[in-house]
Amino acid sequence: MAPIAGRERASGPALVLGSASSGILELIVFHPIDTIAKRLMYNQQKMFGGGNSFKEGMSVLNTVVFKEAATKGNLAKYFSLFPGLGFAAGYKVAQRVYKFGGQPFVNEYLKTKHSDSFKKAFGERRAKPMMQATAGSLIGIGEIVLLPMDVLKIKKQTNPQSLAGKNLFQIIYQEGFGLYRGATWTAARNAPGSFALFGGSAFTKEYIFKLEDYGKATFFQNFCASIAGSVASITVAAPLDVVKTRIQAKAKDQVESGTAIVMKMVRQEGFGAFFKGLLPKILVVGPKLIFSFTIAQQLIPIFQKMLDKKEQQ
Repeated sequence: MAPIAGRERASGPALVLGSASSGILELIVFHPIDTIAKRLMYNQQKMFGGGNSFKEGMSVLNTVVFKEAATKGNLAKYFSLFPGLGFAAGYKVAQRVYKFGGQPFVNEYLKTKHSDSFKKAFGERRAKPMMQATAGSLIGIGEIVLLPMDVLKIKKQTNPQSLAGKNLFQIIYQEGFGLYRGATWTAARNAPGSFALFGGSAFTKEYIFKLEDYGKATFFQNFCASIAGSVASITVAAPLDVVKTRIQAKAKDQVESGTAIVMKMVRQEGFGAFFKGLLPKILVVGPKLIFSFTIAQQLIPIFQKMLDKKEQQ
């Protein structure tokens, strides 16, 4: 995340408060769309083509998206898209605080300790966005510490039967280290995904808008940079994201390795299966990222000013 104008980096408390608030508001607005994307990625049925009529395909799509609520009214269908909200809230807030709040610290470390190395490797101008991208990638890899919350959120969204009638402690006891299932695939997805997210945003500000201070970007510049970085990130990470989702959504007695899932996908569904759910994610990435980015960018300076005033009193 870009620094606030006039500051090298916002303080830790301001970053945490702004990022957490952004995550909560983002969750309320976008959790239903995330559920749809996850259910489409987990689905292994052919919806359209393969001899299915359009009506039959729509019926399968309706069942995949709304599950038990497929035959109920519109309101029931809508609320069915909020499974695992507790897990999702914990994960989303922690993720936003970790990623948006942590990346500036890693970027600052790279600037302080390795700036000359980046300048020698990439040149004076490219060094800054490359440090932003590298800091994002490192933060992305470390995000696997949050994996248990992500696993439980995805299970609740795609395979709720595996958690039915169990409290949190029973689930943890039952799953054990299975909550870190797919950690390797998650790290493999996050490294290029976060690199593209922060790198794409930084390169847009550096080369399209020619900004020297990313923190002085206008609303429109932030919008464009966020869209560029986010679309690049989701597209690059899509194949590994599908594999990760299927690994995590499996019940404990149905565990398959990532390699086995990849082979089965190629054999049974074709290479297009690696991009299932990509369109909903790309369609939501614009408003989702501009929403969360705008909220964070608006709130972090406000919290920083409040904290500065408190210190001066």
